[in-house]
This record gives sequence, C-alpha cells and structure tokens, in this order.
Amino acid sequence: MVNFAAGGIATPADAALMMYHGCDGIFVGSGVFGAEDPEAMGTSIVEAVNNWDDPEALARIASGSGKGMKGQSNADMEEAEMLQGRGV
Repeated sequence: MVNFAAGGIATPADAALMMYHGCDGIFVGSGVFGAEDPEAMGTSIVEAVNNWDDPEALARIASGSGKGMKGQSNADMEEAEMLQGRGV
C-alpha cells in the first residue's frame, strides 16, 4: 500500500513531518502557489521530502523558502464568502 499526504502541505516543515510519520509522498497545491515565492517554496518542499531525516539540511532548506501562504481568519469573513456554515 502507498500512503500519500494531501491538504495543508504548505511549507518544508509540513512536508518533512508527513514523511516522518511514514508517508511515501505528498501532494501540494494552493500552499505553494500562495507563497511569497512559489518556485522557491516548491523547490524547498521537494528538498524537504528528500531530506526529511536530516535536521541540519531541513534548517538550511527552510531558511531559503521565503514566506508561506498567508492565512485568512474566518472570524471577520462575511457568511456569503464562507464555503460552509458551522454549527447548523
């Protein structure tokens, strides 16, 4: 059986953590494209997957990836903009 992680993988640390927990690979999407420098973030995530068990390499990799995707709080979001309602 092959185990892939998908959803919420937006940084080299996310990718390395999934590999640590036994994933065979990961899928990335908006977390990369929403980053400050998508190409650098994508490259860093690939490097993190290949070096997930080397803390020194991970520190070097993460320091060169730029800022990740900026999140958006739903506390101030109009209900019409939300993808789904909560507590109903």
